Amino acid sequence: MLENKVAIITGATRGIGYAIAEQYIENKATVIVLGSREETVSKALTSLREKYPNHAIEGYYPALDNEEEIENLFHTVKEKYGHIDILVNNAGVSARDKIYDYQVADFEKTVDINLTSVFVCSKVAAKYMKEQGGGVILNTSSMVSIYGQPSGVAYPATKYAVNGLTKSLARELGKDNIRVNAIAPGITKTDMVANLPKEMIEPLIRTIPLGRIGEPEDVANAFVFLGSDMASYITGVVLSVDGAAMN
Repeated sequence: MLENKVAIITGATRGIGYAIAEQYIENKATVIVLGSREETVSKALTSLREKYPNHAIEGYYPALDNEEEIENLFHTVKEKYGHIDILVNNAGVSARDKIYDYQVADFEKTVDINLTSVFVCSKVAAKYMKEQGGGVILNTSSMVSIYGQPSGVAYPATKYAVNGLTKSLARELGKDNIRVNAIAPGITKTDMVANLPKEMIEPLIRTIPLGRIGEPEDVANAFVFLGSDMASYITGVVLSVDGAAMN
């Protein structure tokens, strides 16, 4: 579904981002893995290259909210492969701080990673996509952008902002043949969720009509579809992939 596409995926070293990278490779995309640290990128690349030894996979660890670093990196990708077809803004951090104890510096850090980086990467990618006649920008949102959560307000606040950014960029960039969509995962079996005790998981499952928590592949499949030409008339959508869960 993504043959001959070049995709840059942020936050791709583990969890949902890693699953997106795998599914993109399975669907014949050239994948550029971005992570926060050299060691995590190296580990992800080693794993992916062992599984897909004949596939083009690269990895970098730029500061995603630094426009100059992102410009240099995206320019390098464009020069090497000739085009940038898909940007997946998946990098993100969460926290559970109560408002009474929440430090402004911690709030701002979450905003930088979850929101500013989406703006910066989208801005740079859009320039190249416009020059080449189109492209796709996909953002990772969350079910808590819709329902909120009882602590750690920066996370749902930034994801709500990502929804607004998605819808606004879809309207702005449509004339340049750039589609912009978001995927809002529900409770998904990432490392963090997998390590939760059974007594915490079971009440969560009871809130999900499909009767299970999501697998990273469930979310990754939505990224494949929205990144593909099959979704060529879909833009400005925040797609929930949550089993109809209600938080």
